[in-house]
Amino acid sequence: MAPVRVNAVIQARLSSTRLPGKVLRPLAGRSVLSWVVRAAAHVSSVSDVIVATSSAASDDPVAEEAARSGASVVRGPLDDVLARYELAAQTHPCDAVVRLTADCPLHDPALIAQVVGVWLADPSLQYVSNVLVRRLPRGFDTELVRRDVLAEQYETATGAHREHVTSAVYSRPSVYRCAGVAAGEDDSDLRVTLDTAQDAAVIEGVVAALGDGVPRWRDVVALLRSRPDLVALNSEVVQKPLPTA
Repeated sequence: MAPVRVNAVIQARLSSTRLPGKVLRPLAGRSVLSWVVRAAAHVSSVSDVIVATSSAASDDPVAEEAARSGASVVRGPLDDVLARYELAAQTHPCDAVVRLTADCPLHDPALIAQVVGVWLADPSLQYVSNVLVRRLPRGFDTELVRRDVLAEQYETATGAHREHVTSAVYSRPSVYRCAGVAAGEDDSDLRVTLDTAQDAAVIEGVVAALGDGVPRWRDVVALLRSRPDLVALNSEVVQKPLPTA
């Protein structure tokens, strides 16, 4: 029997509307994108780390930085993120794909490994994530989708589901076998994803306090609970809604 392969695919582009260029923003001597690549590379159950960016010339710096950070690179349609994931899976064959976004520099490899581990224990699951029930701070989001389901979504998904890649899967639990990983404490009020200048201030404050090593999510939470001044910086930021059907 061939070994099971799980690849991490990180979606990245420069044309963010709320904070343009955020994925290449410097953070403690490396780019935000490089932080995400490093976290994924620290997961022993992940075979390859691939950055999926667009083929637009404006994303040439993303491709260059991804390669510099040690990731493989695939490039596809700017406005069809799902097509980029399918291209990554075709180019780098695997049995499941871990979906990460390049605007979450504080990813903890242990959380990624936890999601992968649930699937490895039961490969009949078609989707696993730590966001079906959100208890972690926003910014540690990890999703895994089985390869055949990704291919099916590529053929059938329409509209906003092509941007959000997995939303047509987890929103239909009667169709797909989905499993969620949830933390014991509810820290979902905290936010360490990078979408605005306020978010950047929080993340920079966390890194200034904890250093530039690979983050551990419990350390991040403990710091934020002890620093209401940091939490207040982005407490008013509202996340863009995702499709629900």
